[in-house]
Amino acid sequence: MSRTHRLFQLMQALRSLPPPATAGQLAEATGVSARTLYRDIDTLRELGAVIDGEAGFGYTLIEDAHLPPLGFKDDELEALVLGLREVAAVGDPALADAARSALVKLRARLPERQAHRLRHSVLVAHRFNPPPAPTIDSRVLREACWEERVVTFDYTDKQGVPTQRSVQPLSIVLFDQSHCLLAWCLKRDDFRAFRLDRMSALHVTETSFRPARAPLLKTYLENLTAAGDRLVPF
Repeated sequence: MSRTHRLFQLMQALRSLPPPATAGQLAEATGVSARTLYRDIDTLRELGAVIDGEAGFGYTLIEDAHLPPLGFKDDELEALVLGLREVAAVGDPALADAARSALVKLRARLPERQAHRLRHSVLVAHRFNPPPAPTIDSRVLREACWEERVVTFDYTDKQGVPTQRSVQPLSIVLFDQSHCLLAWCLKRDDFRAFRLDRMSALHVTETSFRPARAPLLKTYLENLTAAGDRLVPF
C-alpha cells in the first residue's frame, strides 16, 4: 500500500469510526503498526487536518481543511440520504458499499448542523425482501456498459433452460424483485432483459459497439412505452 493511499484510508477511518477512535482501531483499519499510525496522524496534521486527541485517549477529526462545506437545502439533504440508504439496502454488494462510503464522505463535508441532520435523518430505507444478489460481478458489467463492449455469459431463463448469450449491454435496472441487464441480444437479434442472478461466466470481449449504446437504449425504452409492456426478464 502506498503512503498516499494509507493516509487516505486513515482519513476515511477517522470519518467513519465513532469518535474518539483509538490508535488500535485506526491501526487495524489501515493495516499498520501503532508506531506508523502515530506518524501518519502527525503527517495529516501537517497537511492541514485538525485532529483532536493523543495516544491513550483516541482521536477525533474536527476539521479537514481540504474538504470545504457543501451547500444543500435541508430537503435536498434528506433526498440524498434517502437515495443513498436505498442503494445500500437494495444495490449489488459493490454499490451498497459505495453508498455507505458516500454517506460517510458527505457527513464529513457538511456543516455541523446538517451533519447532525444527516446522522439522525427521519427518512430510512428498508426492504424486508431485498432482491437476490447477482451471480456475476456487476461492477464488470457496469464497466462494459460504459465502455460499450459486447459481453458473453451463460444464462438460465425462467423455465430453467440454460443458454449462452452474446449481447450489447445497455443498462442495469432494478425491478421489484431483481436486478436486470437491458441489452441487445445478438442471438435473438432483439432487445432482451436478463436477471443478474441467473447469469454466470461473464466475459467482456474486445468487440466494441460504440457509439450505439445511447440510441439503442433510447429506442428500447420508447418501444416499451409505446407498447405499454412491462419489462419482463427472460
